[in-house]
Amino acid sequence: MSNFAMSTDINELSNEVIPLIPEDGRRVSNEEIQDALEKAAGEPVSDMTLKQIKARIIELGIAEAAKGPGGGLKAIGVETPSKTSSKKAEKKMATAKSTNSDKSLESWIWDAACSIRGAKDAPKYKDYILPLVFTKRLCDVFDDELDRIADEVGSRKKAFTLVDADPKLVRFYLPLRPEDPNQPVWSCIRKLTEQIGEGVTSHMRAIASSNPLLKGIIDRIDFNATTHGQRDLDDDRLSNLIEAISTKRLGLKDVEADIIGKSYEYLIRKFAEGGGQSAGEFYTPGEVGEIMARVLLPEPGMEIYDPTCGSGSLIIKCELAMQELQKATGVNNYAPLKLFGQEYVPETWAMANMNMIIHDMEGQIEIGDTFKNPKFRAEKSGKLRTFDRVVANPMWNQDWFTETDYDADELSRFPAGAGFPGKSSADWGWIQHMLASLDEQGRAAVVLDTGAASRGSGNAGTNKEKTVRQWFVDHDLIESVLYLPENLFYNTPAPGIVLFLNRDKPKNRQGQIFLVNASQIFEKGDPKNYIPEAGINRITATLIEWKEEEKLSRIVDLEELKTNDYNISPSRYIHTGDAETYRPIGEIVAELEAIEAEAKETDKALREILEQIGI
Repeated sequence: MSNFAMSTDINELSNEVIPLIPEDGRRVSNEEIQDALEKAAGEPVSDMTLKQIKARIIELGIAEAAKGPGGGLKAIGVETPSKTSSKKAEKKMATAKSTNSDKSLESWIWDAACSIRGAKDAPKYKDYILPLVFTKRLCDVFDDELDRIADEVGSRKKAFTLVDADPKLVRFYLPLRPEDPNQPVWSCIRKLTEQIGEGVTSHMRAIASSNPLLKGIIDRIDFNATTHGQRDLDDDRLSNLIEAISTKRLGLKDVEADIIGKSYEYLIRKFAEGGGQSAGEFYTPGEVGEIMARVLLPEPGMEIYDPTCGSGSLIIKCELAMQELQKATGVNNYAPLKLFGQEYVPETWAMANMNMIIHDMEGQIEIGDTFKNPKFRAEKSGKLRTFDRVVANPMWNQDWFTETDYDADELSRFPAGAGFPGKSSADWGWIQHMLASLDEQGRAAVVLDTGAASRGSGNAGTNKEKTVRQWFVDHDLIESVLYLPENLFYNTPAPGIVLFLNRDKPKNRQGQIFLVNASQIFEKGDPKNYIPEAGINRITATLIEWKEEEKLSRIVDLEELKTNDYNISPSRYIHTGDAETYRPIGEIVAELEAIEAEAKETDKALREILEQIGI
């Protein structure tokens, strides 16, 4: 055996032979195989090595032994030469694949979603639409990867065989097989004509079964599901949806990851616009997420965490902001962020995972109740894992956590002396969780109801929420508070705030909090207001630079905050117009409800004491 044959892997040698095997049933002889190998090697190849290579190719199912003089290899099951030339096959493949129209990707993806029953009902079907668009991207990317391999080995048929033998050749292995290997893989779904819902579900489950990363993500929806004997999405409408999605290729050469990612995010936002009260459970307005990400300034390689990640938009915004900053400074090679999140709602958890993959970002999204069972723990201690940056938009004013939940915590999230919020709102409980999830130099940004900045301030007696807020102010952990415009969020017309935490405030900012009242920086939209690009830039620059501006921003020292009974709402300190600024009615109502709830708790505790002493 030659030194070449001994030192080179049989698999690598086999790859030299595979492109030589004709598709039309003709043979490639032993002599031709040996000549090609020796030409590539520059030295003789032994008969034993030749036999090993042929055996390996036959074992892979790529070819079979050719009979007759000269031996060699031939395509499996093909006895006569094909009359179809390679050029015709290429033309057939090109026409079979769907082409991109001039329509923008965002409008196309929304039109596809509306193909079921129009824009009004599209959000109802998001759990069907999002996995299908996601799978279309998987199929088209898989096609591109097959074409790349086919260029090396001579045909898509051989490429399929190689990928079947070694699924690691592609990122996501798809077990779907069109009758004609030159047809797009998506055609397996597109050509379904009977029992379409059952067929789509079967294909989705097969893909998930072949890819552990996709289990529970694309296979959780039954496209054949019924309610009271009626199909939730009948085959006619499902067929219309599939056909609409089929009109555009979503492959690597057609759409870059950031573009398809933005379009997928756009689709999620459109679902949020029509989703009513439930929309806030999975989506934060893009401009709010962008401001948060740009102010936090994540650096390459940092670990970013969202304990209530919804669709994953906030951690994705952090990665995009980091990429943009690196490119702006001329840096081309940098480590991506490490993204982590936890989500309670299974369908939303699946949405977040699809969103991450379609953005071509890698992360870890866990499912479960973060407040009661946070999944990210330190390996040795079992305590909370800490991160460089934390972002979140938890559901506002959650009222289902009791004192027992806080008191029983074993993860050091609620430090002694800080107290914990009452049952009427868990807002500051989430802030405590986020603080405990930060490393020593960590920073966080959290979206909250405006009442979280002021409830309890100015009232006689104690207030549990104010007690926690006071602890954060006294420990100088709050860096900035941003007051947002009203009617931005999809589940409420009320404004919100963004609270920025910093465990390691610069010396020149210690003992102070920067307040920004951006309530007037918006444009009217339909159905929601939005912050224009110029407004995003203005707010971001103001927060980063701590730049004071009349009717917009102020630096407030801790003494002034104490004088105002730890009210940290920017609207308390910054008036945006000549007329007197009034607090939003929703904020006042929420505060009254909190006061009433606390009064009931106090009355209950007093009655228990009186009963114990016999009065």
